Formats: sequence, structure tokens, C-alpha cells
Amino acid sequence: MAGPSSISVLTLPQPLVLLPTARLQLFLDDNVGSNLVDLVQRSGPQLVVGTAACAAPSEVYPWGTGARIVRVVRTVSRSSDKAYQVTLHGLSRLHYPDAQSRAPFSPNDLVELSVERPPADVSPSQEAVAGFRAAATKLLEHLAQDANHQSRRDVYVKISHMLEEVSDDRTPWMADVIVAGINKLDYNDKLDYLSASEVNERLQRATELFVKQASISEVTKKIAQSIDESLSKQQKEFFLRQQLAAIQRELQALTRSPGGAPHQNDSPTRASGGASELDDSEQAEAEDMADIRNRIEAMAKDSEERKMAVREWKRFQRIPSGSVEHGVIRNYLEWLTSVPWPSSSAYASTTSDKIRDRAFLDNARKQLDEDHYGLEKIKKRLIEYLAVVRLKQLQAEREAPMHVALSSAPAPPRVEGDATSRALALISKALNSGNNAGAEVRDAGKAVGGVVGSVKPTTGDRPKRGAANKAVKGPILLFVGPPGTGKTSLGHSIARALDRPFQRISLGGVRDEAEIRGHRRTYVASGPGSIVQALRKAGRPDPVILLDEIDKIGQSNFHGDPAAALLEVLDPEQNHSFNDHYINVPIDLSQVLFICTSNSLETISAPLLDRCEIVHLSGYTYDEKLHIARKFLLPKQLRANGLTPEHVTLTQSALLRIATHYTREAGVRSLERAIGAVARYKAVEWAEYCDASGNNDIARVPAMSTPTIKTYNKVVEEAELEAILGIARWDEEELHREERRGLVYGLVVTGMGEGGILPIETSAVPGSGQLKLTGSLGDVIKESGELALSWVKSHAYDLYITKLRSQDPLKVPDPIDVHLHLPSGAVKKDGPSAGIAMTCAFVSLLTGACVPTNVAMTGEVTLRGRVGPVGGVKEKVLGAHRAQITKVILPWANRKDVEHDVPPEVRAQMQFVFARTMEDVLEGAFGKGVLSWRQSMVVMESRL
Repeated sequence: MAGPSSISVLTLPQPLVLLPTARLQLFLDDNVGSNLVDLVQRSGPQLVVGTAACAAPSEVYPWGTGARIVRVVRTVSRSSDKAYQVTLHGLSRLHYPDAQSRAPFSPNDLVELSVERPPADVSPSQEAVAGFRAAATKLLEHLAQDANHQSRRDVYVKISHMLEEVSDDRTPWMADVIVAGINKLDYNDKLDYLSASEVNERLQRATELFVKQASISEVTKKIAQSIDESLSKQQKEFFLRQQLAAIQRELQALTRSPGGAPHQNDSPTRASGGASELDDSEQAEAEDMADIRNRIEAMAKDSEERKMAVREWKRFQRIPSGSVEHGVIRNYLEWLTSVPWPSSSAYASTTSDKIRDRAFLDNARKQLDEDHYGLEKIKKRLIEYLAVVRLKQLQAEREAPMHVALSSAPAPPRVEGDATSRALALISKALNSGNNAGAEVRDAGKAVGGVVGSVKPTTGDRPKRGAANKAVKGPILLFVGPPGTGKTSLGHSIARALDRPFQRISLGGVRDEAEIRGHRRTYVASGPGSIVQALRKAGRPDPVILLDEIDKIGQSNFHGDPAAALLEVLDPEQNHSFNDHYINVPIDLSQVLFICTSNSLETISAPLLDRCEIVHLSGYTYDEKLHIARKFLLPKQLRANGLTPEHVTLTQSALLRIATHYTREAGVRSLERAIGAVARYKAVEWAEYCDASGNNDIARVPAMSTPTIKTYNKVVEEAELEAILGIARWDEEELHREERRGLVYGLVVTGMGEGGILPIETSAVPGSGQLKLTGSLGDVIKESGELALSWVKSHAYDLYITKLRSQDPLKVPDPIDVHLHLPSGAVKKDGPSAGIAMTCAFVSLLTGACVPTNVAMTGEVTLRGRVGPVGGVKEKVLGAHRAQITKVILPWANRKDVEHDVPPEVRAQMQFVFARTMEDVLEGAFGKGVLSWRQSMVVMESRL
């Protein structure tokens, strides 16, 4: 390289670069232009100046080009930045050794720099020349094919011919000519090529640039061709659809009446010429398809649902719109994309403001208290669940930034395979990256040139299914209780407290497994099951879904077993991958809060019952019913019948009589119907008064009636109920509950979960010492009757029924038969809990002592006289309380059930006797000292 000398250098603003053999025009301001003109006048027309690119705002690139000034003219522009226009012709490369030390620089400036001229070009190697000729020939062919005008195409052909004829020594010059003629080169690529002073290195870099440009040209051509084909297909489809719409409009016009008037069934909107929402719109069709596409793109990368959606979308695009399969696939895509996938960005789970609020639990308690009165144990369990939801979601919020930081950490580099595949990957990335496309394509060229090694993200960067959402798993709650106790409305309250959507699925009478899991797509008119439908309606992956009447689901048949299909849905360890036959992609149900309701547990299968957390809802007490009626039922019925609280006032005594004498149930539905009847009665009175007097203001109603107009009395007294509701249904039963020999009242639980009392009647008739049982009794309760009679026979001597221990009380003194009957013979009865009541009935029959009518009992008896525990204690006690029973005899083992389950106000009004043996039962039933017992005597038997 020649020694340094000084030269005037013109700095070029980015992105201008002057290469050897190229020409460049640029504008200069008045000061720089004047200095350049003075320099030309002093040095002559053969003046050579240097050019240097300002790669950064304050520094110049150390390599530049020596240029001859072709022309300098003064412009007529009023802008001071464009006072002169100069034309430069590049000659050779120059190196500025002190470019860094002379900083800073400014663009479009004329500075003096020391310069070193590279040595003259030598003959390049054969390998470099061969690679250059091949790459240049391929690039020129692509440029000629892509040229829009014939003149430009001829230029590329001529350059190709020159390339074939030029000698090897002139190939570096030819490389400068071709590189200077490519307009789409990146700025950094030009600077990199300009710095190659050695001929072999220059040919190598030119080869890399040509390969890169040829690859980009191929990819661009393929993309343009595919876009043209797609546009052509869309234009054709649009044209055909426009013709179809025109034909449909003409057909609709022909179906109208000949006079031009619209048909009598046409809507006013259509008759007036407006568009109907039922008309098929091409724009609406396009919007629907765009919406489906957007929802597919919102799905998580590499997720199973996205893979399935992409595969079906490609099939959908290939199948003609008139095909039957086209509609089937579209219906499937609509269902698949409408499911709220937890991993989808469209359904990203965010913590609601309600859960973030510090008063969340207090508000939830308030919400439950507003919707339901009583039910303290159920409310406690729901508050526990809501507290866990709050803690888990707040914890997930705190951990979210940590997961984002870990997922965004750089992956370790990995060596790819061959250079061609690496180059194509980098080119594809460059086409998608936008601003950094040049740098990426330059890397591709280096890869083709032989530079090995590239960085590619590992598979560990892929998003994992469900990783972004770690919400608490919803429990499976099973509310068991009689009808009308608020099981379904509790689900609404939970959804409102959690600020989640609520969906109800009625399982009563469901007998097909496909109604739960959906039909397979091979069937005509197939669709997803009720679970997926509920998720679609909810629009979120974490709704509250109520499975109503789960005990009334159909049994196993040739359609399958729907109860078995629910096993996967209601299993917290399995429902994260629930498989619907129609969707055929695992669906995450772990965030769904499932609530099941049932009236009984007997018809629910054991595996299904094992997956549920059972919460018992027993009946309401009279005090709770009065609160519910006053707070909820009466305002609701007044609104339903067009009245306000100012129109009707129901006294406390009247409300209590309705609850005790006109309804007898565990829930409040019959009570609501009775209150509704009272409200309708008062609505008729108010309407008649308004019509007769013309007064619609309740505040202006006179207190006294006039001879012509009867006044309106808004107060409903207890004495008026018989005229409104008729005769009380349970008056006779309570008033005529007589005290007689052989009659005992037991406690039962009906099939609907309601508690009540049941009289056990016994009678002695002439016979041969047999026991006769009637009343639709089951095997267990029949055995309890035989067991009770055996105990009485074994203790007849102790109770002074017989005079000798060996005598049978049914045969001495006169042979008799004992007939035991349980009323309501049409109702099936079974169970061991009537054992002590039957025993007391036999004792009363044989001794003549009577059990008071305010005493009821329940418990199982053994042959030794032990009293065993029974179930349904709360329901039975509440039923006895409704029947105005004041004394209840229960097994000793059930005392904990009374303390924990029976409301305190009920316990305060009733007396409980907890018995371990039948002796305790008889003393509690008949009273202390009523029955006489023989003292135990030790009988010794001598043997010889």
C-alpha cells in the first residue's frame, strides 16, 4: 500500500455510498459547494477528491472511493441545503488511516484527510473467479427475468455476455461494475464490500452478495406468485358470489305479489326497502371467516388445539364451498375456536378486581347472606373455597414476572446442519423481521460462503400448555337436600361472589353418553356435549357450572352410561384433559367450579359419589322460613303481581299460620306459592277498588267504607287466611294426634329428603301368636319388627306382662296375633331406624301404657336391647319440630349430630333423650315410673 498523502474528502450522509465504477449525485449547501468550486478552479478539471461514508453521526468509515468530479452546478432551489448539485464518478478505493483520530465529522462536509492507496490489482485465483462467475451469472438471470421493461432486460443480458468474455484479470473490475449496479444492496453490505482491497477477498464478498440477492429474488418471486394466485382465486370467488347475490335478489322479487306490494308476512323493514338481518351478506361472511382466523392465531403456539385448527383450516381452504364437507369443517372450526382455551391469548386469565379487593371475603359473606338465610355450614365451606381462590390467584400474579423472565432468557447456541439450510432460515427470518432484513441476509450470505455456526432457539422456548395459568383447581361440590332448600340459587350466589359466568346443565332424564361427551364427527348433525356448550356460552375457562339433578340421570343402557361419562368431568385429577368426542382435543376443566345438586344419594353410583365433596342442605326451621318469607318471598310475589310493599302487609301471625298449617315441607316452594295466592287475592281487591273509586294512590285510601264503595284493607290477618287459601291442610292431623294404646310416633326421612313423623299402629286380634306387618314395608323394616317383638317376648316377665319367664305373651292367657301397620301404604318404606318405635308400640299394646303424643323417636334396636345410631338426624328433628313434637328420643351415638347440625333455636324448643338401651327408651317414652320392672333375681341350678 502506498505511503500516506493528503486529499480533500467529501463526507457522504447515510445511506449514500460511492463504489468504484459507479456514479453518484448529491446536493451540497452553499458553504461546502463554494469551497468545492474554488478547489476545482485551482486544481483543474482532472481533480480527484475522496468520498467517505458517515457510518455514524460523528465518524466516517475508514474506507472510501477516489472520485472524479463530473459536474458542479448551482441550483435554483431556495433551500440553503440544496444550493449546489455535484456529480461524482468512482475511480478506485482509498484508505483513511486517521479517520478515527480526526473525529467528529458531519455529513456533506469537505475535509482534508491523509490517504493511503491500495496496491495495484493482481491476478485472482481460479477458485475465486469460478465461484464469482457462477454466482454473478445466476443473479443476472434472475434480474433479467424480474425486469419489467425490455430495455433493462437487454442491459442484464449484455452484462452477462460481458461476464463470459472478460478475462480473469478483469473480474475484480467486473465485480465492482455489477455490485455498483445492484440497487437493493444493504448499506452495511456496501461498506463491507468497499473495504475488500485484496482481489480474492473482493470476489469472495461479491459472490456472497450475489448468492444472497439470488436467494431473496427466488423467495420474493414465490411469495408474489402465491399472492397473485390467492388474489385471482378470491377475485373469481367474489365475482361469482356477487352474481349469486344478484340472482337471489331477482328470485326474491319474483316471489312477491304482482302489484309490487310486499307480501303480508314480510317485515316492515323489508317492505320499506331496508336490509334484513336474515339476508346473506358477503361482508358478514368474510368477517366471520376473519374472526375464525384471528381466534386460531390467538391460540398458543404448538398447542394441540392450534395444530388441529390449522390442519382443519387448510382442509377448509382446499374444499369447494359447495361441498357438504365444507359446511362440516366450518361448523367444527366455529366450535373449536369458540371454546375458551386457557392457553389462548384471547382468553388470558386475569385476576378480577373483586379478588384483588381486600374486602373480597367480607363482600362474599355479604352476598351469601343477602341471597340466603341460614345455611351457616354451607356458607362456611364456600368462604373457605373463596379464600383459597384469592390466595392462589394473588400468588400466581406475584409469580408471573418470574416466569416471564425465565422464559425470555437467551437459549444456548446450537450448530446447524449444512450452510444452505442455515441461509434459507436466515433469509426467511430477514423477510419477516423488517428493519434488520439486511443484516440477516448478510448472515445468510456468510453461511453460504462457508461460515459455520448459527444461533437458533431451542424447543425449550415453546410455550407449555397451561403454564401461564396456575389458578386454583375448582372443587366438586355436591349439594344434597330436599327440593326448595336453595341448592340451585347457591350456585348463582357463588358465581356472583367470584365474578364468574354461571351456566346450568340439567341432567334429569339424560340417558345418552353423547349428551355429556358429544357425538363423533362421523355422524350426521353431530355436535359437542353439554360441557363444551356450557363453556362456549360462558366465554371463559373458569365458569361456575351447575350440574342439576345429578341423582336423576339415566342408568346404563345401549346408549352408554352417562353417569360413567361424568367420572372424568368430576375428577380433579383427570378433568384437565377432558376429551369431547366432537372436539377431539383435550379440554382443560380444572379451573371450572362444578356444583352438583341432588335430592338423594341412593341413586348416585359409588365412584361418582367418591369424586364429590358432599354438602348436606337440610330443611328450614319455622323461624328460618319466616325470615325467608319476609325478606325474599313476599317482595318477590308482590313484584310479580304488580303490587308494592305499601299495598300488602302480612302480619307475623298470619305468616306463621301459613308456614305451619298450609305448608309442610323442608323447602319454601309451597310457602312461596301460598304467599303468591295471598298476593293475587289482594291484587284483585286493589284492582276492584281502583276501578270503583278511581283512586290509584294507596296513601289516599280511606280507613272506613262508604255505602257505595268498599274500602281497601292492606293488612292480611290470620283470620282471613281460610277465606283466601281455604281450609288448612294439616289442622286435623295435629289436633287429632290422639294418645292411645299401641300407637307410637316414629321419625322418618322421605325420598325427597324431607323429615317428618310417621305413626306406628299396633293392634291385638285373636289368633295363634303370629306377627302381621302391613304398609308396603321392605325386608329390613320387617326384620326390625320381628326383632322388636322378640325383645318384648324375652322381657315380658320383667315388664309384668307374663307371670312366668317361660310364657309367651301372645299365647297366655289367650292366643292373639299382633298386627303392625304403617300408614300411607302406597309409599315404600324400609330401613332399621324404626326399631325402638316398634318396640315401644309392642310394649304399649301389651302393657296398656300409652306414649304421649308429643313424643317421637328413632333408632335401631339389637337383640340385646342396645340402641344403634341412625342417619338423617337433622331432617328428622326438623320434621318433628314442624309437627310440633316437643320430645325426641334418639340413640346416644347421635348426640353429636344434634349438637352440630340442629339449629340452636330448635334445640331450645325441644327436649332430647339420648338412649343407650331399650330401658332408657321406655323410660323416656312412657315417663319415669310408668312401667314396672321386676328386680333381677339370680337363679341357681344344682347339678349332681
